[in-house]
Amino acid sequence: MHRKVLVMVLAGGEGRRLFPLTAIRSKPSVPFGGRYRIIDFALSNIVNSGMYSIYLLVQYKSQSLIKHVQENWSQASVSRDQFVTIVPPQMHKGQEWFQGTADAVLQNITLITQHNPTHVVIFGADHIYRMDISQMLDFHIDNKAHVSVAARPVPIEQASAFGVIKADKSGKIERFEEKPKNPSPMPEDPKQSYISMGNYIFDTNVLLESLYDAQKKNEHDFGSYVLPTLVEKGANLYAYDFSLNKVADVKPYEEVAYWRDVGTIQAYWQSHMDMLGENPPFDVYNSNWPIHPEFTLVPPAKIISGDISNCLIAAGVVIRGAKIRNSIIRSGTVIEDNVEIADSIIFDHVHIKKGARLNKVIIDKNNIIEENETFGFDINQDRFKLHMDPSGIGILPKTSARDKTV
Repeated sequence: MHRKVLVMVLAGGEGRRLFPLTAIRSKPSVPFGGRYRIIDFALSNIVNSGMYSIYLLVQYKSQSLIKHVQENWSQASVSRDQFVTIVPPQMHKGQEWFQGTADAVLQNITLITQHNPTHVVIFGADHIYRMDISQMLDFHIDNKAHVSVAARPVPIEQASAFGVIKADKSGKIERFEEKPKNPSPMPEDPKQSYISMGNYIFDTNVLLESLYDAQKKNEHDFGSYVLPTLVEKGANLYAYDFSLNKVADVKPYEEVAYWRDVGTIQAYWQSHMDMLGENPPFDVYNSNWPIHPEFTLVPPAKIISGDISNCLIAAGVVIRGAKIRNSIIRSGTVIEDNVEIADSIIFDHVHIKKGARLNKVIIDKNNIIEENETFGFDINQDRFKLHMDPSGIGILPKTSARDKTV
């Protein structure tokens, strides 16, 4: 059948649990890895899957996200169907921002009707993973689904944070519960629940009818209203098993169907650690399914001397005589003599002076770490200068001392 796909990326996340990294930026624009922002993983999956008509629905603290997308994701369009367009809340119904996931799409329903696609792909912007979405679209069409929901198992104690799915052996959804207090276990594994990843493919007519219905009922979310209502009405909703998705050149040592919700500081830090090592669970070195990075004009990294192991070092970093272990160092950072860094994430344009020691901390952009300063060794001392996450990870918030980038 003819396919005309429109993609809408829900990129308005406030990311309160990632504070203070989200004090000045939205969750999708938080820097990630050596050269990326969180949004780059979703957008890379979409473009690598051959889908080029993309609306990015933004909301909270969106300036850094808008700037990043304009500088790194603008496409020289050769047709009206190739674009990455940023869409803020239109506020057609009054002075209200998006009230939920379905409302975000509803407020931009004219973009759908004008584009007139056969299918609408609605994906979140907050997760770290690789996915060939065209395989999910094939599954959707083959099963004559009205809606397909990307799904995966999680430990049952984590499932109450997600939409929980009960599906038959073919994948047809029999029940959908949004963030239940007592999640249902998977029949074959009582220690796990089958959950929605928040990524959907809709037949366009079903989506439009569902949005108009939600508007009449003053409902705003796909998970809490649209999907359960469609199940009750007997619509064909199918769970797409993410573990079946195959991406080119994924290494044998990588975790099958790697997917992380980096919504907390602990999860964010751990996902960085997952990229390190000779055989990492998630290997960013994949030329056949690249994660498209930030564009930069800085020179190559310069390592004058040092003892460095198991690290990702970005362009423009200068290292003089430092000892660095299990860490990610982003662009433009300068690290002086006798500095020791372990298990840490250092953002862009940080200056770490002689003798400083950092252990399991996150240093946001533009900070200056003074000579012989220590972070991550004494929690009582750290509380005076760092934001201490309940996980024990300390974060030094961004300073605007040297530039205005976010």
